[in-house]
Amino acid sequence: MKIHISVARQLLTLFDDTGQRLREYSVSTGKAGVGEVFGSFQTPRGRHLIRAKIGGGAPENTIFVRRRPTGEMWSADLEQSHPGRDWILTRILWLSGCEPGRNRLGRVDTMRRFVYIHGAPERAEIGKPGSHGCIRMRNADIVELFDLVPAYTAVDITED
Repeated sequence: MKIHISVARQLLTLFDDTGQRLREYSVSTGKAGVGEVFGSFQTPRGRHLIRAKIGGGAPENTIFVRRRPTGEMWSADLEQSHPGRDWILTRILWLSGCEPGRNRLGRVDTMRRFVYIHGAPERAEIGKPGSHGCIRMRNADIVELFDLVPAYTAVDITED
């Protein structure tokens, strides 16, 4: 399997090993655009892989902090008490860059930047940039994708 994320189209496409398109999902990438530098809050480009899958079996809207479930469930009331927070919910696919100097090692290391594909609150705008650099998805979509892809699945993030 292989994943392609188009920043321009805000679209994640899952392909099988023969290149046949299996699924498409609307996503939300970095509000600050694309870029690889630590602290930029931008979505990194290039070749990646899913280094870890976190949250299998957790209920939708489970809140994660530092890749661990907090025991809380997202709600509109909780969101109001934490304005501006970029919620990480339901499942996490932790990305690792594969291109040294571009998205791996040093100040451009995707994994050390903690860039994920993850679930988002139902109120999050999906289909337009809005995250702090991660790739946000609707909760039902991340659950489906999580169950379809194994660890080490290739992920290409492009501007087209």
